[in-house]
Amino acid sequence: MVFRRCFFLLAAVISVCTFCGVSTAQAEISIIDDFGNKVVMRAPAKRIVALYGSFNEVLYAMNLGHRLVGRTAADHYPPQIVTLPSIGTHMRPNPELIVALKPDLVLQMAGRLQAATALDPIKARGIPAAMFKVASFDELFSMIYRIGVLTGEVDSAENLVDSMTRRLEKVTEKCSTVSGKRFVFFEVRYPNLLAAGQGSIVADIIRKAGGINCVVNSKKIVRMGEEELLRIDPEYYVYQTGRMNQSPVKPNERAHFKMIKAVRTNKILQVDESVFSRPGPRNVEAVEILADFLLNSNKEK
Repeated sequence: MVFRRCFFLLAAVISVCTFCGVSTAQAEISIIDDFGNKVVMRAPAKRIVALYGSFNEVLYAMNLGHRLVGRTAADHYPPQIVTLPSIGTHMRPNPELIVALKPDLVLQMAGRLQAATALDPIKARGIPAAMFKVASFDELFSMIYRIGVLTGEVDSAENLVDSMTRRLEKVTEKCSTVSGKRFVFFEVRYPNLLAAGQGSIVADIIRKAGGINCVVNSKKIVRMGEEELLRIDPEYYVYQTGRMNQSPVKPNERAHFKMIKAVRTNKILQVDESVFSRPGPRNVEAVEILADFLLNSNKEK
């Protein structure tokens, strides 16, 4: 895979720069995070605090869940994570609680401005911290590889990416037999309708599943008026349930939605927010679920 070759070429360059004139025992481990910050460690991370659930899923998928020492109040997956102490929220973690856990690495996911500023007091205490921004599978794979570098488990990272890639390739092969465009609308929240834009991992999930995100706005989340939704008139309607969309009314029970093609033809899919909207290993499952929905809905009844 071109992406993997490029990554290891970069890793080789880093290794040369790192180890030149330095003994192996003293050599540093380093990556560049998604905001251009160099994250330097003297040894692989053994005590990790993740400020976003994606990292928990990645570390457990790499068989490194035992290295996590804290979680945010919102994190309950994988189930083992609930036994760890809570250090606050994704946007407002408690620096004192984090320091008390003696982590050698803190991981953060970009979101609103508070996500970055939340790391400032942590970095001020000399704790290495990396922040990532994931809106595609390539960016997800890059994040996984760099976590592999920081933990000294590059092989585990590569194995995880290989496994995910193989499953995605199977979906691509399955979808290649279907012709035509399938326009998908993904509801993030209702009421006060929010949709997944092109800057979200959801947009790439839709692409990998053989669909087209009918919301063309480049933002991650797009505020959408019902008039605009009627104008777009999507063929398929996917809505998530979870923290951002708790107990939404079903689309076919919303009076104004009955004119939408997806509702008229009953091409509606309810999905788990944490599987579709949270970047992580389960995004492959999201692609598989959505691809099956699009393929089966496309069959003549």
